[in-house]
Amino acid sequence: MTRRATKIVATLGPASSDPALLEQMIRAGVDVVRLNFSHGKAQDHIERARLVREAAVRAGRQVAIMADLQGPKIRVGKFAEGKVMLENGAKFVLDASRAEPGDLHGVGLDYKELPRDVKPGDLLLLNDGLIVLTVEAVKGEQVLTVVKTGGELSNNKGINKQGGGLTAPALTAKDMDDIKTAMSFQADYIAVSFPKNATDMEMARQLANVAGAEYKHKPGLIAKIERAEAIPHLEEILRASDGIMVARGDLAVEVGNAIVPALQKRMIKLAREHDKVVITATQMMESMITNPVPTRAEVSDVANAVLDGTDAVMLSAETAAGKFPLETVLEMAKICSAAEGAEEVELDGDFTGQTFTRIDYSIAMGALFTAHHMGAKAIVALTESGSTALWMSRHRIHIPIYALTTKVAAQRKMALFRNVSALLMDTSADRDTALLQAEAHLKSRGDVDVGDVYAITCGEPMGTPGGTNMLKICTVR
Repeated sequence: MTRRATKIVATLGPASSDPALLEQMIRAGVDVVRLNFSHGKAQDHIERARLVREAAVRAGRQVAIMADLQGPKIRVGKFAEGKVMLENGAKFVLDASRAEPGDLHGVGLDYKELPRDVKPGDLLLLNDGLIVLTVEAVKGEQVLTVVKTGGELSNNKGINKQGGGLTAPALTAKDMDDIKTAMSFQADYIAVSFPKNATDMEMARQLANVAGAEYKHKPGLIAKIERAEAIPHLEEILRASDGIMVARGDLAVEVGNAIVPALQKRMIKLAREHDKVVITATQMMESMITNPVPTRAEVSDVANAVLDGTDAVMLSAETAAGKFPLETVLEMAKICSAAEGAEEVELDGDFTGQTFTRIDYSIAMGALFTAHHMGAKAIVALTESGSTALWMSRHRIHIPIYALTTKVAAQRKMALFRNVSALLMDTSADRDTALLQAEAHLKSRGDVDVGDVYAITCGEPMGTPGGTNMLKICTVR
């Protein structure tokens, strides 16, 4: 497997739940497995998490598990026939009080607050924007609309309001239960759907930390940016999270397709500036759900996300329900590696006019700068929490970063960091012994050879989180 800096997130589903196939996918390059809590029961997810951990052991790789919460169900109800065909200009009623199945004239709502969230003139986008309804009037629990763009509407399809403005809270009672389930198998990351502001993320973190306390586990929190309201609050959401997901599906429906590519670039840049991770998601290899090869546009899309500096690219239905889950992972890995080869390193520019106030941060930046200018073969960070590796990974450099940690939870979390290979090692408390062990470890893996120069950072005394205070340049003997 060629070395690849960009990480791959793959969604587990019926198409990828066979243990042998899952193991092959992890060998092929899956770094993070996403469990989608919109489907299945708690026990299903506990089983799937066990499958992932076992497959990772067989593949000899550590992967992270990301539990993706469902969030508020802003959806229509069910239809008597399973679906209806809406014609342009037809009248259609979205009725929060309707209990019986829907028909050609109207349908019930999973989201009961809709009548209070809309007014005449608003545009409602259903089924990822394929169907557009104009609100004519609101009467009690009924939203009266006219079909602007018709099409097939089936059970439980999602509803967005153009420009945003639906008041549903980001965390539902189901999400709160799901956080407890995710902590029972120590999910490494929790992805929060539809957060509007920092408060949504702070609440999720509190719930996760409380649920994880008995396992002494604190997950990383990923904010999925998919609401128009989240855009003005991007910086505060970033500060309250460990990373963000550019969730291009719902976001495009709310703000319009044309705006999303520029927003994606802005979000990736902002995340890196704030020392946070970023995942680019939705429809990256969509055609591979049914085809064995991607389209040229998809190849460009994945490559552009890599060139923008994303930490990870994500597969959803492609691996969860598609016909070619393994092939999709292999194709994606190939595209990422090729795009990385074309990246320009502008490290010196990153440091111009910068002042560093923290010792550990300065050491991390010093390691990058020195390794780059000396043409080092590797940068090695002995890290307890993974922070040093995270800071280094925010800058473009074509030198691999190896993070050596004694903690499995830290190793798994780092599976999402761009250009970081996290390795587990039992380091001695004596600094010199630990440094020799680190070199021997990389040598045995074939990552460095006799005569190679590498930079290594660690802290004295050893084993103190946030204590990185030493940079050493070594030649492999």
